[in-house]
Amino acid sequence: MSQSRLSEREESWDRIESWLARHAPVTHGLLRPPAVLADIAAAELRLGVAFPPDLRESLLRHDGVELQDGTLRLDYYGPLSGVGEIVWSAEFLREVGEDVAEEEAELNEEERDEYAYWPYERLLVTLGIGWQSSDGLFLVTRPGPHHGRVGRYFDETGSTFTPWSGLRHVLSDFATAVENGLPFDGRTPLAHEGQLIWDGGGTVVADPTSALDVAAGAPEPQVPAAEPAPPVPQPDGAYAVITFGGSGFFGPEPAPPVQPDVVFVAGIDPGDLLDRLGSVPATAGPRSREQTRLSAGAPWAAHRPTVRAGSCGDGWSYATQEGGDAQFGRPEVLGRLSRGTRVVRLAKQGYEVRVTVVEDGTERPEAGHRVESPREDYVTGPDGQPALGRDGQQWQRIGVDPWPGSTAAYARLLAGLTAEQGISWDPADDAAAPLASALLLPVLDEVPKARHPVTVVRDFDLGAIVERTPPERLRCAMAAQLARLASETGIDGYSEIARALEQVGRGEPVDLRADEALDLRMRTIRAEVRAVRGLLDAARHQPDPAPVTEADLAVWHGRDATAGALRRFLLLPLPAAAETILSLRMSVHWRDELAADLAD
Repeated sequence: MSQSRLSEREESWDRIESWLARHAPVTHGLLRPPAVLADIAAAELRLGVAFPPDLRESLLRHDGVELQDGTLRLDYYGPLSGVGEIVWSAEFLREVGEDVAEEEAELNEEERDEYAYWPYERLLVTLGIGWQSSDGLFLVTRPGPHHGRVGRYFDETGSTFTPWSGLRHVLSDFATAVENGLPFDGRTPLAHEGQLIWDGGGTVVADPTSALDVAAGAPEPQVPAAEPAPPVPQPDGAYAVITFGGSGFFGPEPAPPVQPDVVFVAGIDPGDLLDRLGSVPATAGPRSREQTRLSAGAPWAAHRPTVRAGSCGDGWSYATQEGGDAQFGRPEVLGRLSRGTRVVRLAKQGYEVRVTVVEDGTERPEAGHRVESPREDYVTGPDGQPALGRDGQQWQRIGVDPWPGSTAAYARLLAGLTAEQGISWDPADDAAAPLASALLLPVLDEVPKARHPVTVVRDFDLGAIVERTPPERLRCAMAAQLARLASETGIDGYSEIARALEQVGRGEPVDLRADEALDLRMRTIRAEVRAVRGLLDAARHQPDPAPVTEADLAVWHGRDATAGALRRFLLLPLPAAAETILSLRMSVHWRDELAADLAD
């Protein structure tokens, strides 16, 4: 062993111990004394391997750590193992891998490193997330160029190798991280209340691409005008024409019945219905069903829900959704639609057809209907048993409605609505008619109520802070934290958000009413998230790159989450809101900032 390598390991431990003694004395006190050389030799004999020099020298500095709260951890890799834990882990993993050991015996050394479950010559030298032998860092003990190489083991995904060629490099990088507050394998080690803790932190790009701006620059596609049919020649003699359609000699399969998700609303006109759904005024206009569906699938729509609305029956309006994420089943949407009136929703989903009735935000279960149907597109033999293919899957008939009973039930329930509610509507009648239509800016989900007491957030005892801090001081501190979060994610660049944050800081009420400026801004941010994700998903199946990136998606997700934190601050008890705000902070120094806020 070279003197330089030995001094490098000693220097790393000197640096680690010095930092812990100054900043995290609790963690420093949980470092175990040096291992006994004879115990290391006995472990090597028992396991039949030679410990790499890096491991041996580290153990002679500290025989691992005490396994209790506050101990030194290499973040997700877990605490360093002592000699006893190394032996126990090795024997446990060897026993687990016995079932495949015979098959893996034929692999060469490179193949064993790549594919073997747990090669005999490996040693697990940390106890992972759960402080057990199910994951952690391991070292290769096989003689040769890879002796001492560091890998990561996880029982659900197997083993991978890290960039570290030895444990000394792990310790050196860790020492540099604690001394300078730098990330170590993606997260940052910090001192808090005398203990070493870890925090993710992060940054975002300052000016993300707006998918809605991209959509605004795309034209709405138009259904081409129908071309006149060519003249039919008049033959001199009789002849027959055979058409080869989707089903051979008999022409194409008939089109499936049109049975959209539809809502009927009493006492309002189609325009008001679209407004309640959240229509985007700039996209409103008359469209046929074909045109609406074409537009809904184009970049112009930016994955926003698309609806058409018309009148039916005596005083009823209706809306059908023709594209985008389903809206009519959402309680928030039904609540808005039924404000001061009655809503009837008819929906078919697979085997089930359901009628839901909501009056002024309250569902009336006694007025609803629900029908289930058996699936009938599966093929059965003469004995009634399933007909199976070579792969064991059951044969299915092409072009058959899987649940024809639900198809009939849809029509039957619709007819019942005519008799019960005075709703008169045939979905086939309005296909070609230009009806009022628009893209939607979806309404936000209801803020869920807190269901558990606030305790620990990111290794921080928030529960204790809540108990000992006067409510007004805690509110002021969390308002400051919220403002910093808004700055980190860039959401304070919107005037509506900035105004709301100023009002929060002054303890003034904030207007969060539906369809007002702040609500519309938050909904627009939510629409950006869906649009960016849709563009990225579509690009995976196309040769050209998407006009947005994963980094853009991360920014919009962060802004949406921050807008949600502001809503929680305005609508929920302070402890629940505080939990959300602190869980989202991006600066790893938020604990120090919070301490200063609470002291003011």
